[in-house]
Amino acid sequence: MREQHITSKPRGRRRAVFAAVIVSLMVSMALPLTGYLAHEVGLVQTAQAQEQKSDEEAVNPRAEYWRAVRGGVEGYSAVSGQETGVLIQNGGQNWRELRSGPIMFYGGSLIIAVILAILAKHIVAGKDKLESRTGRTITRWSMFERVMHWYVAISFIILSITGLSLIFGRSLLIPLMGKEGFAAWAQLAKPIHDYLALPFAAGLFLLLLTWIGKNGLKSYDFEWLKSLGRGHPKAGFFNAGEKVFYWLVFIGGVALTVSGFYLLFPNLETVRETMQFWHIVHAVSGLALIAVSLGHMYLGSIGTEGVFEGMVSGEVDEGFAKQHHSLWYEEVKGGSAASKSEAAPGTSSAAAT
Repeated sequence: MREQHITSKPRGRRRAVFAAVIVSLMVSMALPLTGYLAHEVGLVQTAQAQEQKSDEEAVNPRAEYWRAVRGGVEGYSAVSGQETGVLIQNGGQNWRELRSGPIMFYGGSLIIAVILAILAKHIVAGKDKLESRTGRTITRWSMFERVMHWYVAISFIILSITGLSLIFGRSLLIPLMGKEGFAAWAQLAKPIHDYLALPFAAGLFLLLLTWIGKNGLKSYDFEWLKSLGRGHPKAGFFNAGEKVFYWLVFIGGVALTVSGFYLLFPNLETVRETMQFWHIVHAVSGLALIAVSLGHMYLGSIGTEGVFEGMVSGEVDEGFAKQHHSLWYEEVKGGSAASKSEAAPGTSSAAAT
């Protein structure tokens, strides 16, 4: 028993020593890893501190100050007048985003869509040709009407080119012309647009008033609209399509002129929200009128045979009048026949005398 007890004692010590060595090795191997752990914990704490700092900066006094400025809080100004105490008007940013966003996108898309529709119509259907020409002409436009029409048309084309340059110049013309080239063109386009605006408006409304009596809708106009002019349905001096164009120009012309008047004379209304509103009205009505006028220009030139020569000379062939404006043609022919029958007795009696 004693020998067994003596021999078991050193064996237990060896086991204890062995276990201690193993534990020491494991601890020694684990100790370096604590450096990585401490480093990671430090990064986390640093990131949290930075995030907390950024949160504090997000609500710092300077940020709150600019929120107050954009909110329209009035400050002190030595200048007298409306809105002089407002440092930054927040509506200006909303106006800029509306002008540079939806108005440019949808207005430009509308103009492109009209151009593509005109090209497709011309390629597929071609020109609306006259079925016959008689060689005899009827007076359709007076000298005054022709002069005013070309005056308004040329003015509108110039205003359209300069206006489109100012709206789309930054995104379209600067890449083509460069900043210096566009700046030179803009310095020329802006005064041309401004100085031509009032003479154009005067000519437009004079022409609209001249033709307003001939553009009332009649019952037969609805038949023309149902067929969209196909088959040449009955029409008076103006067909239903021309009447629709007239009223679109009338409404758009009023909006364009009134808004342009406020933009030309800003001292009449110095509240910036009002000026921004009129600028949006001016841009929208202008883009809409350009899109509508493109269709009118096509139909009045190469789209329909006989229209352009009538606006140049004032005379149209009887075949054109009969084909496109049958009711007006019958009215003119009926008036001519009546005048001849009234003149015949006078002539014969004068000859007998």
